Amino acid sequence: MSFINYSSKEINCKIVYYGPGLCGKTTNLQHVYAKTNPAAKGKMISLATETERTLFFDFLPLTLGDIKGYKVRFHLYTVPGQIFYDASRKLILKGVDGVVFVADSQVERMESNIESFENLAFNLKEQGYDLEKIPYVIQYNKRDLPNAAPIEELRSLLNLKGVTEFEACAATGEGVFETLKGIAKLVLTELKKGR
Repeated sequence: MSFINYSSKEINCKIVYYGPGLCGKTTNLQHVYAKTNPAAKGKMISLATETERTLFFDFLPLTLGDIKGYKVRFHLYTVPGQIFYDASRKLILKGVDGVVFVADSQVERMESNIESFENLAFNLKEQGYDLEKIPYVIQYNKRDLPNAAPIEELRSLLNLKGVTEFEACAATGEGVFETLKGIAKLVLTELKKGR
């Protein structure tokens, strides 16, 4: 899970944005990156496939304080959405500390959301993690679209456990930082337990 760098007195946490293709994972990270203080972030790395990009960058949120004298640095990743990139998804999940499941609110994307959510649980299990025990939140993205499903419908399909959830429009930035703060808080709570 978390990697501790004793020389720099930093705890490195990995947060993975997971969800179906074109649901807004990349848009979330691009917004966070664009609005984060340049002194507090690393370089964004984009690995492009033929149809999609996987993004990575790390940042050091100065407002979250420290744990026992150690600063906490978050490494944010997206996974490729298409199912045929499943090997990449598994690799990106290695060492994960928290997950943001980004659901596409459009009615016609419900099946893709369910398939991706089931794939997340399966891939975590293959890595030795249990979705029941790992910090995760759900973001219902694209709430601004006219064909967005009602929240109750999304919740009944994707949030049976009643985890923390957020409504968002990543294209405008609405709900993006709230989602990130939500997962960061859960990850920090786990860290403070001394796991």
